[in-house]
Amino acid sequence: MDIDAHRLAGALAGACDKTGIELTRAGLDLLMESGDLTVGWAGGAFEVQLNGERRPWPGSASIAAGDRLCITPGAAGNYGYLRFGKKLDLPMVLGSRATSTRARLGGLEGRALRAGDVLNFSEEGGTVQSVCSPDPPEAGPVRFVWGIHADRFAADIRRKFVETPFRVTNAMDRMGVRLADEGGVFAGSSILSLISDPILPGDIQILGDGTPIVLMRDHQPTGGYPRIGTIVSADLGRFAQIRSGEAVVFAPVSVNHAHQLMRSGKP
Repeated sequence: MDIDAHRLAGALAGACDKTGIELTRAGLDLLMESGDLTVGWAGGAFEVQLNGERRPWPGSASIAAGDRLCITPGAAGNYGYLRFGKKLDLPMVLGSRATSTRARLGGLEGRALRAGDVLNFSEEGGTVQSVCSPDPPEAGPVRFVWGIHADRFAADIRRKFVETPFRVTNAMDRMGVRLADEGGVFAGSSILSLISDPILPGDIQILGDGTPIVLMRDHQPTGGYPRIGTIVSADLGRFAQIRSGEAVVFAPVSVNHAHQLMRSGKP
């Protein structure tokens, strides 16, 4: 959900592939049974303890048999990432070691981790990189480009869309995030469904009742509702970390500017 945080955790761990654990605000408690391992963590603002001693977030550590790593929710963010200096020993499914809990594919029986699960690692390892501490995520508007259906919305609605805060609801998962239109931006507007066509991560889809939904990493392949815009790649991870109940404001940028942000890798 937050690609930048996933990459940072990998750099901190010296990861030699892209495998890792995406954790939610449910937290994670791991006990090292044997061997040794370098672990990196990043994403959001979680709390992490190694053998009861608090460690900085983001950060990394070398752990050995008997060590216990405990991660709990902190002040901000929805998703944290744990990456490893050795490869997770997981089967390849459809060319990937990822897990899709919705499709029940990959990982450990296509499900989320649960108490008692055992994770094994190969002996192959990478090199820990020197990483500067990242700047805190900016709290400004979430940037987007106008979508292919933007002209289906009246100019007054488009104006209100960028002037009015929305609120993130607790209806969120890897497929999408539902927003509360408390300002009534789309209230009373006549929004018709469309012939289904391909959609992208970050698309802002407006349902028939006027409810905005931001499509996330595991979105469906096609959609039949108009998309007023698409969150730029550089801001999608930051949007994913906004907690339910928090406000979000959208700011339009040009396609060229969105491309520059993507190429620079900077906010």
